[in-house]
Amino acid sequence: MKKNNIYSKTLGPRSAHLVTTLYDKGQTIFRLKDAQAVLGLSPVSTRSFVRKMADRGVASRIKGGLYQLVPFELGHESHYSGNPLLIARELINGENYYLSHATAMEIHGMVTQPQLVVNISVSDLRPPAVIQGVRYRFISCKPSAFFGITDHWVTKQEKVKVSDPERTIIDGLKHPKYCGGISEIVKGLVIQRQILNISKLIGYAVKLDVDAVSRRLGYILEILEIDAGNELEMLRSKLPVTYSLLDPVLPVEGKYLKRWGLRLNVNREELLHVAET
Repeated sequence: MKKNNIYSKTLGPRSAHLVTTLYDKGQTIFRLKDAQAVLGLSPVSTRSFVRKMADRGVASRIKGGLYQLVPFELGHESHYSGNPLLIARELINGENYYLSHATAMEIHGMVTQPQLVVNISVSDLRPPAVIQGVRYRFISCKPSAFFGITDHWVTKQEKVKVSDPERTIIDGLKHPKYCGGISEIVKGLVIQRQILNISKLIGYAVKLDVDAVSRRLGYILEILEIDAGNELEMLRSKLPVTYSLLDPVLPVEGKYLKRWGLRLNVNREELLHVAET
């Protein structure tokens, strides 16, 4: 039953000290060890203390040992889902990560529909998690492929790591299934064409060194008539004589394009239509 007592969230001296200290640090999400360091209590007493804070709606449990402060402006409301981007950052506990694929596309304004899954590229693969109704997907990324990453400020005090716009497109071309398919990547590229650095985009493709990514990027830049100068031919000249699917999400069909070593299971007209809408 929801508590209607307006004083249910009144803080005692110890709770006020913990909450104030965390806010001063810009740390709205905290672990039991963080609370213990501030309160100076034993692990058992800290766990009991934080649990009581959650019962009063001052804090909300994310998962075992991980909590978040509930904004006071929510009044006596005790349910608080929090910010999924900040929760994603905390789920990997400071390890190598960056928000990627469709999540990064949404952050950079490359999508027209809200995303229902938070994509997190990490150096070690782990199973997906569902927390307070939000699904978190972890995508394996080699340590050597951690480049093209920037900061995104979620609040005035808290930030997360996210792929920059160019790396976001490259990641989408590597794993179209995490972005809704090639058509969505083309749409995102066109939406933010003015902020994208094409030389950087090609440079990232070369650095990642995945043939399918270079093939898809070259073909898309070519049909969209985006000028890349000699860099496009340089990209093509490095490709071996093999074929990749344009969109690995879709069935294996379509004609072969020798120039880019692609099997076009999405036709050119469809992609151009997407780019124009």
